Amino acid sequence: MSTDAPAEPELPRGVALAWGVAANPQRGPKREMSIERIVDAAVEIADAEGLAAVSMSRVAQSLGYTTMSLYRYVTAKDDLLVLMQEQGTGLPPEPDPDLEPSDWRGRLRAIAHAEVEVHRRHPWLLDVAIQGTPVTPNNLAWMDAMLDALSGTPLDEHERVATILLVTGQVRWQSTIEHSYDVASREAGVEPQAIDDGRSAILDAFVTAEEFPALRRAVDAGVFAAVDDDPFGFGLERVLDGIAEHLARRADGASPVPPAPPADPPEVSGDKRVREARKAVREAERRLRDARKAERLALREARSRLDG
Repeated sequence: MSTDAPAEPELPRGVALAWGVAANPQRGPKREMSIERIVDAAVEIADAEGLAAVSMSRVAQSLGYTTMSLYRYVTAKDDLLVLMQEQGTGLPPEPDPDLEPSDWRGRLRAIAHAEVEVHRRHPWLLDVAIQGTPVTPNNLAWMDAMLDALSGTPLDEHERVATILLVTGQVRWQSTIEHSYDVASREAGVEPQAIDDGRSAILDAFVTAEEFPALRRAVDAGVFAAVDDDPFGFGLERVLDGIAEHLARRADGASPVPPAPPADPPEVSGDKRVREARKAVREAERRLRDARKAERLALREARSRLDG
């Protein structure tokens, strides 16, 4: 039996830099240049103007150097993005000493709230492409903290990883919506609430009980004009409820995962019958849209005559 340790994988330079195992460039005449300064400058640009504003030339210009001088430290923009993400993400919060180690729900909630705050400070993180399982130290520290919060539960390791994916998905959705509101409000020169107020007025004017009865009830209830509602907080708590229900099933000895429904047979996209069926669906949807448009116009005209 071989006792040789597995060979270390060849790391992309950005990942190697994040782990501190990349070879440092030879020192040149500008000794004050460093990877840390380059990343700091890039993050500062992204915080102020968004990720699209970050380029090697822009970062070099902000530091007062040529673009080529940066490539001696960071060989590609992709490597710079890795280091920016690592710095922007930072480390997860330490566990709240007031929470019991067994309080998985409280610990996951605290980590989720902290992650939302990270995205609020550095919204450009949401624009960095997800390329699989994180492999840099700070990103892994967040995963480790969430897995540790679940360490006292009966979930197996596969379920724990799936659980943190569920929670982080909810967090990312909240952060994405909040960031979209911020961008829209900034471009329009209004407060984020003004966007909702304007959309609410449109819904109130055009959503009718005849065409959208369930939606009209929500409009009449003031759902889309509410200021103090926290739908994302509600959503996170329901996600945690679902995890708690799953844990309860495990404790009762029930099957940990309900059987999946049978999968639909795969479509053969090149099949002529499939293409014709899709074309027929598109045509039916077009006719339905036209019919609904005609219905709206007829209702509007009828109301106008009644009001007149």
